[in-house]
Amino acid sequence: MSYGVACMMQGMARYWDGFARTLFIAIALSLTASASAAHARQPNIVVFLADDQGWGDLGVSGNRDARTPNIDSIARDGVSFDRFFVCAVCAPTRAEFLTGRYHPRTGVRGVSTGQERLNLDEKTIAQVFKEAGYVTGAFGKWHNGTQWPYHPRARGFDEYYGFTSGHWGEYFDPPLDHNGAMVRGEGYITDDFTDKAIAFIEANRERPFFCYVPYNVPHSPYAAPATHWERWKDALISMPGGGGKDEDLAVTRCVSAMNESLDWNVGRVLRKLDELKLAEDTIVVYFTDNGPNSNRWNGGMRGRKGSVDEGGVRSPLFVRWPGKLPAGRTVPEIAAAIDLLPTLASLAGFPLRTGKPLDGRDVSGLMKGTPTDWPARTIFSHQAGRVSGRTQQYRLDDRGRLYDMVADPGQAKDVSQDRPDIAETMRRSVAAWRRDVLVERGKDDRPFPVGFREFPITVLPARDGVPHGGVQRSANAPNSSYFVHWTSADDAMTWDIEVNTAVRYEATLYYTCPEKDAGSLVELTLGSAKTSAKVTPGWDPPLYTNQDTIPRPGGESQMKEFRPLKLGVVQLEKGRGLLTLRATEVPGARVMDVRQVVLTLLAE
Repeated sequence: MSYGVACMMQGMARYWDGFARTLFIAIALSLTASASAAHARQPNIVVFLADDQGWGDLGVSGNRDARTPNIDSIARDGVSFDRFFVCAVCAPTRAEFLTGRYHPRTGVRGVSTGQERLNLDEKTIAQVFKEAGYVTGAFGKWHNGTQWPYHPRARGFDEYYGFTSGHWGEYFDPPLDHNGAMVRGEGYITDDFTDKAIAFIEANRERPFFCYVPYNVPHSPYAAPATHWERWKDALISMPGGGGKDEDLAVTRCVSAMNESLDWNVGRVLRKLDELKLAEDTIVVYFTDNGPNSNRWNGGMRGRKGSVDEGGVRSPLFVRWPGKLPAGRTVPEIAAAIDLLPTLASLAGFPLRTGKPLDGRDVSGLMKGTPTDWPARTIFSHQAGRVSGRTQQYRLDDRGRLYDMVADPGQAKDVSQDRPDIAETMRRSVAAWRRDVLVERGKDDRPFPVGFREFPITVLPARDGVPHGGVQRSANAPNSSYFVHWTSADDAMTWDIEVNTAVRYEATLYYTCPEKDAGSLVELTLGSAKTSAKVTPGWDPPLYTNQDTIPRPGGESQMKEFRPLKLGVVQLEKGRGLLTLRATEVPGARVMDVRQVVLTLLAE
């Protein structure tokens, strides 16, 4: 080989060696960047919300009777808030969590008959996370609107399974809503919600997800799975409660069994995160929606569900993010449900754009224990016109009495005479909050929307209707009730609706009627539009008396199976009006009982 050829070959070798090294470095850098990006992906979010579970229902709160090891583990492995406040009842707390704003600002005025609906111009935490690239799902009790666009699928959730009402009368194989379609659940309701949440997590393990699990226990009716009830039905309650009032130990035992079941299901989700190796990439949040729903142990605090005293609005809050948040840390600063939206967005690392000013604060710095300038604040609690204010040390109750919550956590001594300057400052603060937030709104005049092509099925439950004549609801509490005592042509039921799309609709109602009374002719009208059908065949199922572990409280309906009765197809024009259901012929002693009317938009 000539010298020239040899030099040329050596040069080529050096060229290819350098090219290979360059290529290797480029690939390595690319892989490193990809791995870094994968590791730096936004964290998943799992939010558990219990219903009517008090602060004192957990072992970590000091209740020696409680069996809640999985929930307690979130506190042990994460950050706990010593004084975290929610609302006195369910729907307002959900609204504050969803929006970061005090619930009166959001249109949520109550828990039923449409007052629970979240205004359509409010941006929810699900919409915020969806815009940030998250897939979102909710599994359980929604309680902020049933019809589209109040439905969770219209408020940022890609997947929804549960019920949209305030509380539910069936806890075993219940009728539920899956993305707007009516379905029948399987087994105990808490287990069922957890099954669906786990399936959502498994299906979305490769991308960031926001999974909201608002359980509906231990809200009444008091129904627990047999395996849990067996361990509690004769259990000794060593830590009585009641705050001077009688405690129903049967209720306490059943609530404890329901809480044990809830805890077991929380554990199922935590174990699934471990199994999928997602635990370190997932922020887990646990809190409850108000104080306890019975007179049971609650740390000696005054108040329970419905009260704006400490015991009615104090909730546990535990936040776990392994390796990112310090395990076992307790935050002494007061915080509230309004803080969760800005805090979770901050932890997830994306800018927060809600379009409206928030009442909540980002408390992530408090959780991490990093130095932060934390100005004093007052957190306000409102229920049915009653307002109390809470600072770090004091609570001004809804009657203007002042309590030193550090020295007197049970609110036993009014210190307003001893601390007149503080009492006056807080009274002015409450008055200013009333002027700002509780502006006079008059009657809630929002109709129930009907007829959206993206959500063709509209359910109009008895809860949202108005009875006329002799018709009544089956329970004092409208949620999970149905219309009864329909006996004459003078009786009627109406729904204030607004039709969005002028098109044909199939009208169906869900009914029961004894065989001997079958045959009434009923009609459904809206303006000049009308459709009618005979109530046949008779259908008179028994009440679900075997659903309850202990008798349900007065004012709550025993439920039964309602069957569909097709009323026909009717052309509805766009606009607002009263949808009216009445009978024109009544051959028997009654017409029927009515659970709901369903209007299904038909394709043109």
